Amino acid sequence: MINEFGYAKINLTLHVTGQREDGYHLLDSLVVFAGIGDRLRAVPAQDLSLTIEGPFAADVPGGDDNLVLKAARLVAGGTGAAFTLTKLLPPTSGIGGGSADAAAAIRAVMRLRLMSGAPMTPMNKAEADAVVALGADVPVCLASHPARMRGIGAQLDWLPPLPELHVVLVNPRVEVPTPVVFRALTQKNNAPMPDSVPHWPDAAALATWLAEQRNDLETPARSHAPVIGDVLAALADQPRALFTRMSGSGATCFALFAKEGDAIAAAEALRADHPDWWAAAGIVYPGRADMDQLIRATT
Repeated sequence: MINEFGYAKINLTLHVTGQREDGYHLLDSLVVFAGIGDRLRAVPAQDLSLTIEGPFAADVPGGDDNLVLKAARLVAGGTGAAFTLTKLLPPTSGIGGGSADAAAAIRAVMRLRLMSGAPMTPMNKAEADAVVALGADVPVCLASHPARMRGIGAQLDWLPPLPELHVVLVNPRVEVPTPVVFRALTQKNNAPMPDSVPHWPDAAALATWLAEQRNDLETPARSHAPVIGDVLAALADQPRALFTRMSGSGATCFALFAKEGDAIAAAEALRADHPDWWAAAGIVYPGRADMDQLIRATT
């Protein structure tokens, strides 16, 4: 049996820098991953199948169009797996839940293939393009390592390890479809982040730098779901919150904290004050110092 984790993806920044002729938007985004997410279990089987459970199971399609099965087919090479997805992240919420699940499925299938002794080869260009076609966030979710993500999601620059950082995620249980937000974005050629990303000695320094950056999708998302403003205000009111912003295309918002206890206390307070909202606290994974070498060795 293989256990994988679909790490919540957080866009600390999201600059929309253009749009291609085929409709894909160009992004410049600082992406990190949290110890909050979905759980995926895979056991060897004759075919590929999927069972979905958990508090958000009813909100996720369970047929052949589920991203878990789509992703697994790309790398299965005849390997079968019975997947059980425990859906703990709210869907369509701007934290990459579906993409994280697809990435977890790819990792699980690759591990099953290794266990079976099947030969392993790097992805060819067609396979890599198919992974990107699943969703712009799937490539970065595969590694679940802090990164600067550019273009349509395939250009990744791995960041050095981050300082200790904790996050609270809050979703008002309102779905904000990504296509709706992008259609409402009036300015699509915005400035990117600075050419170089600094090294942050601590969480406060990172928060100060983030305040100079943007999420260009926040304004159109708030016009579609004004409750996002209420969520951001509630997060900003939490003691020792260093920084707040909306992630991705919404409606999930986040607050950053330097200490674990402060994040946990904030999540508990928000759940008590807003029982109809989803809130969770977790560590932001700092990443690996040898990420570049690891990627080169496995691709």
